[in-house]
Amino acid sequence: MKHLWLLAVLIPLAQAEHVIVRPTEFRGVLVNPGMGITTFQRYNGEPLYPGLRWSEAGPTEPLAPVAAKPVFPETTIAYCRWHWATLEPERGKVRWEILDTALQQARLHGQTLAIRLMPYDQQHPLPEWYRSSGARRANAASEAIWEPDFSDPLYLKHWNTLIAAAGARYDGHPDLESVDISSVGYWGEGWSNYMPAFEHQRSLIDIYFKAFHRTLLLMNFDEPDALVYGTSRGAGWRFDCLGDMRPKFSHMLDFYPQQIARTGIQDVWRRSPVVMETCGVPAGWKQNNWDVHYILTEALRWHVSSLNVKSTAIPPEWQREFDDFQSRMGYRFALRRIEFEDRVRAGAMLGLKSWWVNEGVAPVYREYRLAFELTSPGHTARIATAADIRKWLPGDAVFDDSLAIAADLPEGVYRLRTALLDPGTGKPAIRLAISGREPDGWYPLGTINVIR
Repeated sequence: MKHLWLLAVLIPLAQAEHVIVRPTEFRGVLVNPGMGITTFQRYNGEPLYPGLRWSEAGPTEPLAPVAAKPVFPETTIAYCRWHWATLEPERGKVRWEILDTALQQARLHGQTLAIRLMPYDQQHPLPEWYRSSGARRANAASEAIWEPDFSDPLYLKHWNTLIAAAGARYDGHPDLESVDISSVGYWGEGWSNYMPAFEHQRSLIDIYFKAFHRTLLLMNFDEPDALVYGTSRGAGWRFDCLGDMRPKFSHMLDFYPQQIARTGIQDVWRRSPVVMETCGVPAGWKQNNWDVHYILTEALRWHVSSLNVKSTAIPPEWQREFDDFQSRMGYRFALRRIEFEDRVRAGAMLGLKSWWVNEGVAPVYREYRLAFELTSPGHTARIATAADIRKWLPGDAVFDDSLAIAADLPEGVYRLRTALLDPGTGKPAIRLAISGREPDGWYPLGTINVIR
């Protein structure tokens, strides 16, 4: 096991020796929960969209398997979104099997599911039953797209009914990663030529906080008052035009940085995720000669945790740039140093000091358990700590504590291992930025003699 650390020193101390271990760092991309480049309307291993186009229509059934796995980052998040007319073609008859299948498919592909329920867009109008219900229309009958009056009590009533039912069915579902707050306008992005007064926007946002108490919510970015309100209630935020570097008006240069500063949401990332979606697709950036390094560096500066590139191919010439981006986005935990006694009496406390570095740009937003394990061929003792790793912001963190050793643990030489566990399954869930990960997800740190 000598390859697992750079230095191990024995320091005489009372009746035990203190061992210092400095694990070897792993420099590559880590595929971890709640972060990374996502699939879109697709799951891991499914075909990519060709060229520069994608579909806004979410999957309603599993795709046929493909012979060759596409060249695309492995990811833990599948992002899908569906239109209201698809989900509720008849009033009160919601096709929940669409979402049930999507959650099942995400799990089968080793992912969690991030979702948005959208009212309409240019190709997918509002449900016919809603348009003929007596609901008010905001634009002229001669216009092709039926735009609703978002201050109409009928819009609030029927949209609330759908979202409330979704919350009752899925809030806290272990395979549900996050829910976009979708309210006004095309795709529910929060903007429209027929914006209602803010009191009505607020009511449409409140629907989600009433429906989802345990699942992460994400506030769309475009309307500043709505953005401030949603994030003040605990939502993270997302925008959908990362990379736009057009010369006359650029989201990257003329809108995003100013809106972040003016709305005061610079520190939301400390407690809720920042999620992004590309403007077009990366291949389009390349065609337009947009600066990929600048674009991705800005995303990191804004503390991005996940990015939707719309399940399209990343230009091969940019693969290294994207690999570097992936290795820095979200969280990245490296154990730099750990110190412990090389022997301990059964029933006593094992002193332990550890120094960790979050090398990413964001924390982890779900609760995971820092755990240690003493294991020998015949016995295992697992000790979960009370460390709250959600507080491990980018930079240094320490865990210094004593671990209680079971009084009935037999004498012998035990391997000391560590892992970050999913509290639901009790299994290692997060890959660390150190070498030596074993097949069961644990990382070995050295040996300890248990005496009686």
